[in-house]
Amino acid sequence: MNLSMQEIRDGVVFLIALVLSIAVHEFGHAFAADRLGDGTPRSQGRVTLNPIVHADPIGTLLFPIICIFTQSGLLFGWGRPVLVNPAAFSRRFSMKTGHMLVAAAGPAMNILLAIFVTIGFGILLKTGVLSPRHPVSGGLTNVILLNWVLCFFNLIPVPPLDGGAVLMGLLPDRHGHIVEKIGQYGFLIIIGLLVTGAVSIFIKPAIWLTNGSLGLIAAWVS
Repeated sequence: MNLSMQEIRDGVVFLIALVLSIAVHEFGHAFAADRLGDGTPRSQGRVTLNPIVHADPIGTLLFPIICIFTQSGLLFGWGRPVLVNPAAFSRRFSMKTGHMLVAAAGPAMNILLAIFVTIGFGILLKTGVLSPRHPVSGGLTNVILLNWVLCFFNLIPVPPLDGGAVLMGLLPDRHGHIVEKIGQYGFLIIIGLLVTGAVSIFIKPAIWLTNGSLGLIAAWVS
């Protein structure tokens, strides 16, 4: 497949945005577990925003590169899982609640980054430091979109996604077996959502929020 220089550049910018967004997500898990008293993430050097530490060679680099530069229309990636020991969590919370908080911290960090970049992007446009057509503007737009997408995708209530742990934490103990049964087929369910396009149901809010925030920026700058 012959790609133009513009397509290659856009692909590289998108990949950088993806790697940074995944790193922030995984940092959220590590930071939350560390604050809850589990020293495992810190001992493994995961309480950092360094993308290299959180990158998975296949999930963060190889697979996304193939998807982006073959223009397959399917983009799926992941970072190195943050290992935690719920038994080490502070007794301020039950292990189930602690696990839920750690799981929710990843998407929460994506929300914070999306908001932070949106505000910064608006300021740069308003002050004239950037123009809407500047390549950096495209990269910042990608960061905003990717972080909203990562947030909503990971909150799909299917293990091993974060949403599965959040659902487990919210359900009464007597219903926990429901999530466990779903988790037995978790990967198949996720693949099915991706292949059939049904995942768009969960991604649409991310697109709405991105378009809405960019619309607010445009109105403010004009």
